[in-house]
Amino acid sequence: MKTITIRGLNEHLSEKLKQAAKKEAKSINQFVIDSIRKSLGEEKEKKFSVIHHDMDHLFGKWSEKEYKQIEKTIHMERKIDKELWP
Repeated sequence: MKTITIRGLNEHLSEKLKQAAKKEAKSINQFVIDSIRKSLGEEKEKKFSVIHHDMDHLFGKWSEKEYKQIEKTIHMERKIDKELWP
């Protein structure tokens, strides 16, 4: 593997580079490599990024109203009864 040194990187650009890498949870090195690949049309193929809906018709989906009710019920059941657990 080759090593490349980048010269003339000012403080502002360096900080933006660090922030962008952190935002994507990558090292600066990996962020730069991925950015170069992308700009040259050599992006890595993403694995496991496809969301399938193959079985939705078997299991169904919750409406927003149903989801809120279920979430409310779960939240209520998570409360601790202080008289039972002193």
